[in-house]
Amino acid sequence: MKKKQQYPGGGADAWPHGAPLGGAPAGLGSWKRRVSLLPFLRFSLRDYGFCMATLLVFCLGSLFYQLSGGPPRFLLDLRQYLGNSTYLDDHGPPPSKVLPFPSQVVYNRVGKCGSRTVVLLLRILSEKHGFNLVTSDIHNKTRLTKNEQMELIKNISTAEQPYLFTRHVHFLNFSRFGGDQPVYINIIRDPVNRFLSNYFFRRFGDWRGEQNHMIRTPSMRQEERYLDINECILENYPECSNPRLFYIIPYFCGQHPRCREPGEWALERAKLNVNENFLLVGILEELEDVLLLLERFLPHYFKGVLSIYKDPDFIYLFDREKHSERGNRSSGSGRGRNRPPAEQGAQRGAPSQDPGIMT
Repeated sequence: MKKKQQYPGGGADAWPHGAPLGGAPAGLGSWKRRVSLLPFLRFSLRDYGFCMATLLVFCLGSLFYQLSGGPPRFLLDLRQYLGNSTYLDDHGPPPSKVLPFPSQVVYNRVGKCGSRTVVLLLRILSEKHGFNLVTSDIHNKTRLTKNEQMELIKNISTAEQPYLFTRHVHFLNFSRFGGDQPVYINIIRDPVNRFLSNYFFRRFGDWRGEQNHMIRTPSMRQEERYLDINECILENYPECSNPRLFYIIPYFCGQHPRCREPGEWALERAKLNVNENFLLVGILEELEDVLLLLERFLPHYFKGVLSIYKDPDFIYLFDREKHSERGNRSSGSGRGRNRPPAEQGAQRGAPSQDPGIMT
């Protein structure tokens, strides 16, 4: 009688249907038993256990990292053990894509307060620094209805950031319509100087076009257009008896109807908005100091603005425009002999301070 073959582990044949693919193990029950997953891959239980333990450690480490906001201690120790050099150490951090703060700036410029000088500077700066300069072709609509406010705020808020929006418009409360409130800046000037500048601007326009004044005041008679400002004041003409010194306040008070009524309420509302929403309100008579502050407070927009303002090429650009403007005016009528001294001073701001300012 044929005896059943005994195996080192004892018992009968452990593989009655034949040895597994890859051959039978050296001993049944041994911890070295091999489990064949594929014909060309063989793993021992020890190897399989090591892989699973490594995966478990990795998963737990990732979990700890996310829950605590940083890597667990043993990963830090592992890094120290492997060496402190990383990709960031060798190559530096990746370029920052964070928007500058603030990324939304509004310059609701007051009329005849040097805004054209600042806008020209902004055009140069936007090309130099790469921010989005958003301008408007509307120059004579500062008071808006509720729907107009909503539409304008929507258009401004959807502009590519960082942006700087500029327009002659009274203060807009973005948060009232669910928008992010931008940072405001503005420049004002002595009300009397502003009145002088506006007096000649209404009559003779500016450097933007010879016929600009005809479009702005088409019904003005020639006698009124060439009226000497001293005579206008001394004879108490309506235009000079009400110089609209309150004109600046609504730019800071806002769109509320009471902001257009001269009084304590509008003034206090304007002061509150300046404190809460305006980063800077400059004075035209101290324009260089204002530009220096803008360069410090908003470097992403105004870095280098003072050097550009003082650059001879920038001054030449204004001089060329002024000479062109004077030529257009002098060709209009010989009665302009009463205009130049006061007109030039009013058009360019305070000549004793800075003859290069255009309003």
